[in-house]
Amino acid sequence: MAGAMPAEAAGSGAHGATAAPGTAAPDNSSLVMVLDSSGSMADDDGTGRTRMETARSAVGTVVDGLPDHYPTGLRVYGADRTRGCTDTRLLRPVQPLDRTAVMQAVAGVRPKGDTPVGLSLQKAAEDLPEPADGAMGTRTILLISDGEDNCGTPQPCKVAEQLGNDRAGLRIDTVGFQVKGRAREQLECIAEAGNGRYYDAPDAKSLARQLQRASQLSADGYRFRGERVEGAATGDRAPLLAPGQYLDTIGPGEKRYYAVDLDAVSTADFSATAVPQPGAAVDTFDALLTSIAYGAESSCATNTEHFHQKEGAAPLTSAVARIPAPEGSRVCDRAGRYWLVVERESKKGSDAARWPLELVHGVEVSLKRGVTPAASEPEYGVGGRSAALPSGDPRDVRGGTGFNDAEELGRGVWRDRILPSQTLWYKVPAGWGQQVRYDVEFANEPTVEKASSYSYGATQLFTPARFPVGGGGEFTSTAMYDGRPAAIRMGSVPVAWTNRYEYRSTVQPVHTRGEFYISVTLGARAAEIAENPQVGVVLRVSVLGDERVGPEHGAPGVGKNADNEADKRGKSPSAADSGGRGGAGWTGIAAAAGAGAVVVVIAALVFVHSRRRSATQTTRGSA
Repeated sequence: MAGAMPAEAAGSGAHGATAAPGTAAPDNSSLVMVLDSSGSMADDDGTGRTRMETARSAVGTVVDGLPDHYPTGLRVYGADRTRGCTDTRLLRPVQPLDRTAVMQAVAGVRPKGDTPVGLSLQKAAEDLPEPADGAMGTRTILLISDGEDNCGTPQPCKVAEQLGNDRAGLRIDTVGFQVKGRAREQLECIAEAGNGRYYDAPDAKSLARQLQRASQLSADGYRFRGERVEGAATGDRAPLLAPGQYLDTIGPGEKRYYAVDLDAVSTADFSATAVPQPGAAVDTFDALLTSIAYGAESSCATNTEHFHQKEGAAPLTSAVARIPAPEGSRVCDRAGRYWLVVERESKKGSDAARWPLELVHGVEVSLKRGVTPAASEPEYGVGGRSAALPSGDPRDVRGGTGFNDAEELGRGVWRDRILPSQTLWYKVPAGWGQQVRYDVEFANEPTVEKASSYSYGATQLFTPARFPVGGGGEFTSTAMYDGRPAAIRMGSVPVAWTNRYEYRSTVQPVHTRGEFYISVTLGARAAEIAENPQVGVVLRVSVLGDERVGPEHGAPGVGKNADNEADKRGKSPSAADSGGRGGAGWTGIAAAAGAGAVVVVIAALVFVHSRRRSATQTTRGSA
């Protein structure tokens, strides 16, 4: 059967770690700046300039850094009357960015009146266009204020909470310019309730820096791809999914069911990626759970992923697989109707918004008739912590916003820049018998005065089927970051078809060749530490081991010429591997082979069966 290939939603687009003039604007995302123009903005900011003059310059920095044509608007309050709690006006509608027009508009603003923050937030949400055709994107309200609301009604925090809960994809970031006490508390409350972040700006330089961070984070939102689907609250009403890529949403405490029909021999993979607003409030133990159910009571596989930090949200992926046993004697080996179940667990006080959910269902190409698979490779071997990685001058690269636009890397040293709360994505092709090994280094950066003690840097490695691969005691995925250099080491075991019958979560998912994904995250609190808007990051990447042409026992290598040519391009030799005589692997969204297509010799069955454990429930990234 021909497999169903993923449909691209309108939310897919160009990628880039840093928004800059000339880059493509992401579809279905938009920004409206809400600028405080109340009387206090006429005060001296401590440099001989008024706060409004400084704010105008900072807005210029923002628009200079946004992508060309990025939908951007400008709203002000307190600019028209000396008194009045309805004094809020849209100066520039949200439309493709015209830098000159925005700067001309803000140049004419004169601070005069009151501070109707709550009403302005309501109006700003109406200013932002709804994504077309139900597509997913990030719509950002960026509030710049030097004081608290003095109108009282509507109450700003309650407005932010309602908007954040009711409008999927909306975030409210706040920047407090020379604020403290109750004014700062209110702005922090608005940001937390509105799925965003509060940025403190005690001076002109920090105002420009924090506005840059907030606006670029909006412009670099996750690019979604997939066909829209709505999961059900119960299995009997679940939509039926063919192999493909899908988009849904999930709320706190919610469980979503999706039906799938599986044969008795093929490995079926499922991944769910929840994408909260970057930096939104989460608890360390907030979780995304995936499981595969068969019949009324049988649970075939489970996986739970946690944030493991409470600085702020980042994309979270959980994955499971139905891997039939060689002898096919278990309940979960049968052909029939199964259910993918996705559940979100949230602690009190965590982000209450619905999260976009990207689902991938793939069925792996089966081994060809008569093929004996090579033995599993459960050890890191030469790819452990002490592996020698590339050195030398790094090459510039721009990480993607997610799985769909991850930037391809090969062997080498690569340099990028990352925002606080941001996650950058890369992909590294690896073939049969090869393993991915890399280091992530966060740069030595100047820090601000009275900086927070520390934040964190993190990385995660994913298989071609988007399974998170743990460190297995050899590697750790996070490091503390305080502006001084910090490094993380990460890697996988070699790719082997028979790894699927191992029980360790560091081994079992690494059973198909293809593009492995690397995510790199910088903690939200780094915005209180680093002086520069972004922080430098270096990746040292290697693909170790001789690539084999297929997964079968005794398969020959691809050959030296392929290695040399690939290295010249800075890519893994497996990037050009289109087939392989073994005929099995992750093809993106592959069709199930016929029930009789897989025949493995008895010796191989005995070998893999001896390595299995009897339990059917698993944890991280396994099945």
